[in-house]
Amino acid sequence: MGMILKALGDGSRLRLLNALSGGSLCVCQLIELVGLAPSTVSRHMSVLKAAGLVRSEKRGRWQHYRLSEGDSGFAAGIRDHVLDGLRGSSGFAGDDKRLDAIRECDLEELCRRTTTGHCG
Repeated sequence: MGMILKALGDGSRLRLLNALSGGSLCVCQLIELVGLAPSTVSRHMSVLKAAGLVRSEKRGRWQHYRLSEGDSGFAAGIRDHVLDGLRGSSGFAGDDKRLDAIRECDLEELCRRTTTGHCG
């Protein structure tokens, strides 16, 4: 339970979880969304994964994340309850619109870049 609460106790991790509630995303897309260094996003994702809140999958060169389902029901239930309570809050306000634009970006181009900013 402590790992779950630690994972949910950070605003950036909550933003990452909220983004994943819309489906699987490449780590490059998550970096673009939150505007943090790749190493920082990877560390956040490691915490979320260790808590059983997300799963990862290697696709070619890229690591993709999605919300965990099934085998971690307790963690997923807490995660979903917290995210439901936070939806529409100012912390997530621009993320959904920004994520729509990020999903439109060429994934290879996005992953090739080392700095954050707009695609294209």
